Amino acid sequence: MRRAAGAAIVAVLVSAACADAQPRVPARDPVTLDLPARDTANPMALVELHFPSGGARLNGLLYLAPGKGPHPTVVLLHGYPGNERNLDLAQAMRRAGLNVLFFHYRGAWGSGGEFSFDNAQADVAAALRFLRDSVNATRHRIDRRRLALVGHSMGGWLALRGAAADPTVACAAGLEFWDVGREGVAMRKDSAARAEFLAYTTDITAPGAPLRAAGGAAALVKAMLDRGDEWALAASAPALRARPVLLLDNTANTSHAPLADALRKAGNARVATHVWPTDHSFSDRRVGLARTVIDWLRTDCRL
Repeated sequence: MRRAAGAAIVAVLVSAACADAQPRVPARDPVTLDLPARDTANPMALVELHFPSGGARLNGLLYLAPGKGPHPTVVLLHGYPGNERNLDLAQAMRRAGLNVLFFHYRGAWGSGGEFSFDNAQADVAAALRFLRDSVNATRHRIDRRRLALVGHSMGGWLALRGAAADPTVACAAGLEFWDVGREGVAMRKDSAARAEFLAYTTDITAPGAPLRAAGGAAALVKAMLDRGDEWALAASAPALRARPVLLLDNTANTSHAPLADALRKAGNARVATHVWPTDHSFSDRRVGLARTVIDWLRTDCRL
């Protein structure tokens, strides 16, 4: 969730020329064109599924790419609470030959259990275990050696944290991502931002709201205040230094610099960055978003 005050939505600032540059368009653009023929033996499919995490059952969707495979697979992670789900991006990635797993964290949008920032991080690890399971990989044509994490807002934080925790993840992308840890640190000294975030979190964890939180809104705020230094993305930079990272942001934000500096100081020479004049959900850049992510997955991440 983009917070108006004290937010730490991070990405790496690029030159003006890079900010305006458009990604290349392949000969058959999966963003705008359907495939010319249906693979009847191994067709595209949408699989409704569940997988376990911490004793809870998580609800998910698996977008299966056509063809025998096995296919590289992307875990697509939503934000806080996840109103923008980026399923148009999932469809485009599938047309590009990638499987895509989308799911809801514990306590979010009907998944079992209770939401917390710790639980959400563990849920990402559980999703990766599900994809690497030999039975699941065979059934769903998954290449277990080529898995990527792509996330929006809080999902971007989870993608980068998840990749830092799992060195076998091929690459990670943060799309207008929210640095939960850095915001927690900032809120320690900003009572107005803290009150605003508490009010918002109270709203989205109320009965019937998207999130069912362990300990309620106050517990989520306390976790950010207490664990902010540990959870700040700059702390994950050394663990990401050997893998491709994609960072997208909009031009209204300048809080990305600490992460950019940390990644560069850690020696990561494979950070791709774009800064666009748009909003938090890329509302007027959906085609450009899909094309940029797919191009990066093909070229930098080599999926």
